[in-house]
Amino acid sequence: MAKKITNKVTWVGKIDWELVHFHGDELSTDHGSSYNSYLIQDEKTVLLDTVWLPYDKEFVSRLKEVVDIHKIDYIIMNHNEVDHSGALVELIREIPGTPIYCTKKGEAILRGHYHQDWNYVNVKTGDQLSIGSSTLTFIEAPMLHWPDTMFTYMSGEEILFSNDGFGQHYATESLFDDCVDLSDVFYEAEKYYCNILNPFSQMVKRKLAEIMDMKLSIKMIAPSHGVIWRENHAAIIEKYQKWCDAYQEDQVTIVYDTMWQSTRQMAQAIAQGIRDVSPSTTVKLFNASKEDKNDILTEIFRSKIVLVGSPTINTGYSYAIAGILEMARGLKFKNKKAAAFGSYGWSGDAPKLITKKLEEAGFEIINEGFRKLWVPTDADLHECVEWGRGVMNVE
Repeated sequence: MAKKITNKVTWVGKIDWELVHFHGDELSTDHGSSYNSYLIQDEKTVLLDTVWLPYDKEFVSRLKEVVDIHKIDYIIMNHNEVDHSGALVELIREIPGTPIYCTKKGEAILRGHYHQDWNYVNVKTGDQLSIGSSTLTFIEAPMLHWPDTMFTYMSGEEILFSNDGFGQHYATESLFDDCVDLSDVFYEAEKYYCNILNPFSQMVKRKLAEIMDMKLSIKMIAPSHGVIWRENHAAIIEKYQKWCDAYQEDQVTIVYDTMWQSTRQMAQAIAQGIRDVSPSTTVKLFNASKEDKNDILTEIFRSKIVLVGSPTINTGYSYAIAGILEMARGLKFKNKKAAAFGSYGWSGDAPKLITKKLEEAGFEIINEGFRKLWVPTDADLHECVEWGRGVMNVE
């Protein structure tokens, strides 16, 4: 159902309660998601973004209930991944020739996805489109999080349509941040930032500064996923300013996998050692084969120290740990220290190999790693406690 945001702006997107994974299996969406599309009706009528491809016919059908689609003067595509542009083919089939405003790279991506010679209009930062009493200003935002991305600012209504920036995978019929559990929304926003935008933090930092320099009066931030920031738009900008600046909290995250519980026992003893010397530090343990990988990565994002443990398996380490390490490498975390540990039988290569991967991923290595043979004895666990204490002493 379409919902009014202001007198001139109507939400015409899709709430996806059933979504459990995004980008294939790369990102968990525990609260579902939404594909936010916005209809602007001034002297000119503008559609801003569409929805994911599986909902293309539903989207066009519901859009017709709100507006005569032949009266749409312009389509603006802030970003052209298929969860935003998926309904374009179905829509343009009925209103061919409608101008599609996007960046130059946006046109290239639309052509690559759909192989259509549509009526593209390329825009860049500072370009404007007058639609009556309001003006739309385009702001290129490359790599937030694709090279084609841009934001659109609407004067008068003072809305920043930010596409994936400030977004979260969060399904709600209420639409607005002040109508939902804010702690859940902020967590999902942080998880989204960590798992999607963190590799591009320097670009986020520059774009935030540029937007601040533009001195835009912003009453709402309307992203393309999740809630619209109506009451807390300043707060989410402030969080982005922190997250993009080599973010860390006073937290140590221990990620491990275990076959016969030996590495788990080591992890728990190491955690005890950390708590002994630094009671105020948050210490969290995660079994990589049981916990959600994106939640683990979000905790790594928060941490100042990350400890990774695995038994040695076939002269290597576990499949679950390998996945976390590869994802961490791609997310390009900054300002974090790390070390490896694990149990072993006849071959104890895992800590050394994990250490190498952590170093390749950009972590500052605390030591060469720590290992124990077979099931740890009481004396071994005491050494684990001491190793945990030593980890904190390197700060």
